[in-house]
Amino acid sequence: MESVAFIQWCLDNLNYWTITLLMAIESSFIPFPSEVVVPPAAWKAASGGDMSIILVVLFATLGANIGAMVNYFLAKWLGRPIIYRFASSRIGHMCLISEEKVANAEAYFDQHGAISTFVGRLIPAIRQLISIPAGLARMNLGKFLLFTTLGSWLWNMVLAFIGYYLSKVPGIETQEQLLQKATEYSHEIGYVILGVVILIVGFLIYKGWKK
Repeated sequence: MESVAFIQWCLDNLNYWTITLLMAIESSFIPFPSEVVVPPAAWKAASGGDMSIILVVLFATLGANIGAMVNYFLAKWLGRPIIYRFASSRIGHMCLISEEKVANAEAYFDQHGAISTFVGRLIPAIRQLISIPAGLARMNLGKFLLFTTLGSWLWNMVLAFIGYYLSKVPGIETQEQLLQKATEYSHEIGYVILGVVILIVGFLIYKGWKK
């Protein structure tokens, strides 16, 4: 996944349809970094390419929703025993999934409820798996899509902003430098956004409790 040839192929073939496909893969149970997709696409768009940053975010969010729906329906149809059996299998480990990771995602969902499908999209290691406990819990599909879309849109906006910003930074001359900086910034900004969201949710819960 991290081979130079594969990353180079992703960068050379970025268009709206490959963005959708790659983000669907990233949002499913197959390990793939979103930093390889959205920041380079936004970087190319801002550097005079034939793509629009707005459409980059739109198609990236569409792809993320498709991948999340795959996880949701697989979990809903297969059930907890089969999902955990897959997570413990060799194929599951090849996909960087383990029983512990699924259990952590499920515990996070149980603790925070439906809003976790929004907040979870901003948390590394939870983002790709948060749809599984939503499916296991048979969460309302409309609510699931709403929160997943909002969380995916916000995360893709962050990644697109990083790509746009790096297109204006002197010294970013190679695609390898772009990916390195995009990964670094996405983690830092993601944690800041997560902190802000937690504060807002906590404030709303506090107001509701006082009432």
